[in-house]
Amino acid sequence: MEKRVRLRFAPSPTGGLHMGGVRTALFSYLYAKKHGGDFVLRIEDTDQTRFVPGAEQYIIDSLKWCGIEPNEGVGFGDGPYAPYRQSERKEQGIYKKYADQLIAGGHAYYAFDTPEELDEMRKRLEAAKVVAPQYNAVTRQNMRNSLTLPEDEVKKLIESGVPHVVRLKVPRNEEIRFHDIIRGWVTVNSSQVDDKVLLKSDGMPTYHLAHIVDDIEMKITHAVRGEEWLPSAPSHILIYRYLGLEDQMPQLAHLPLILKPDGNGKLSKRDKSGLPMFPLNWHDPRDQTDYVGYKESGFMPEAFINMLALLGWNPGDNREIMSKQELIDSFSFERVNKSGAKFDPEKTKWFNQQYLRMQSDEQLADAVTPLLEAKGIKKDRAFVIEFCRLIKEKAHFVNEFYDLGPFFFVAPTSYDEKVIAKKWNESSKELFTKLAAKFEGLAVWDTHSLHDAFQEAQTEIGKLDMQLLRVLTTGAAGGPQLFDLLALLGKEETISRLKSALSKL
Repeated sequence: MEKRVRLRFAPSPTGGLHMGGVRTALFSYLYAKKHGGDFVLRIEDTDQTRFVPGAEQYIIDSLKWCGIEPNEGVGFGDGPYAPYRQSERKEQGIYKKYADQLIAGGHAYYAFDTPEELDEMRKRLEAAKVVAPQYNAVTRQNMRNSLTLPEDEVKKLIESGVPHVVRLKVPRNEEIRFHDIIRGWVTVNSSQVDDKVLLKSDGMPTYHLAHIVDDIEMKITHAVRGEEWLPSAPSHILIYRYLGLEDQMPQLAHLPLILKPDGNGKLSKRDKSGLPMFPLNWHDPRDQTDYVGYKESGFMPEAFINMLALLGWNPGDNREIMSKQELIDSFSFERVNKSGAKFDPEKTKWFNQQYLRMQSDEQLADAVTPLLEAKGIKKDRAFVIEFCRLIKEKAHFVNEFYDLGPFFFVAPTSYDEKVIAKKWNESSKELFTKLAAKFEGLAVWDTHSLHDAFQEAQTEIGKLDMQLLRVLTTGAAGGPQLFDLLALLGKEETISRLKSALSKL
């Protein structure tokens, strides 16, 4: 019987959820949904010293806003494998059981080294020009652990409560080979792998043991994580092997890095591209720094996840705008690139623009109305709907609408200087005074009537410059289709603006 596909997103509550983490969640979600499986949220809070209040709820809120909600896990309902916080699972003794099994099998050991002794070891290795000092098959022979101390002394130290950790016993000079869905076969010599700490002195497991135990216990079939975890993978392979669980090990997928716009290094939360790095506003209580979110910057969640999906993955054709269902239907890890993906701020804004244009004018009006009211502007719904229709082609974000067309709501008090300097002359006032009179005589005020009246005036009155008409009525040199705009402003407002401009120029 084929296993049910189960993927997890397992962030640590050590800060806000960066967009790189959201992409990991998204790829896991897409694969799970494509195969009719489960998407689980697990909180890996084994490092209590780095716990940040509010971070867990931020993760939950971010996934909800993005529309990639787990069907099981913290904040989304218990399934058969609850609890989903590692701190709670630790209290059940789940991790110690596996650590004890590794020790009994001779694949892990107790280490009693103090922080000072570890620091001294690193200094000694650095003085010996060792490039990457680490606790490994060579250095452990000179440290205080159950491999170098007499058995009775080890027992005495443990019974007397001397602080200690449990470390993985990595073999010396062995080839460790494993398969990654994205990268293919990877081979690493064990001389490059350190003896990872599996259980800390407080009894809390480290990530290296905890995520393996949880993935086995929760029957996870695919483990997706960032490329930065690739160097740790050989240790994890050994743990599965030593526990006799290699046949139950999830398939691994290490995602490529998201790079800075210039491709020079990994994208960070402090990137200066001008766009957010977090899905929602995030206040970091550690340094009191505030980060603006995609949501608060005016991005639509559909545009955000569409952009993220194409950072390092492609559907195999030229499609760029894809609904969530299309992403689910098309997704596969085989089409994820091995190399890093450059973050493109302009392309990111373009995605939002495309999704904005797909919104109905009524939907946009619903979003714009509260923004107008916050400025003290109240217009009837029909006016706001038509305003949205006329302005949306020029906008990337809903919160830009007013700034792109303030003249829809406020009569101009100044007029584009360049256009006036270039086109306004002595005859202009006379021509536009006559045009105002012609407009006053219109019985029907709509786009077609205005267009026809303007064309007739060209013959009857003389050559009229349409850009000058725009500047006189809006103050701006450019904007949406002029006669649509004037039709919306209405006869009284348009003529009032024309006469006001003529009196000032």
